[in-house]
Amino acid sequence: VLLTLCERKTRQFFMIKIEDKTSASVMKAFDKLREYYGSKWNKIFKSITTDNGSEFADLSDLEQVSKTLVYYAHPYTSCDKGSV
Repeated sequence: VLLTLCERKTRQFFMIKIEDKTSASVMKAFDKLREYYGSKWNKIFKSITTDNGSEFADLSDLEQVSKTLVYYAHPYTSCDKGSV
């Protein structure tokens, strides 16, 4: 399974291989990204927009441990997510 992210302004694309399509695997990938970027995390990842899939159910926990805001797209409205 691949987790894909696209930065809106620079169009930098991230593709991260994860074990399976579970919220735990997605959170583990974000934890690794937070560790990699360290103190720069809050400047780079100001917000994340995702769909309503169950694999993103725990993503709002990022708001508790960082300044990153998480937005969920409206159902069946892929244009809310932008590039990905």
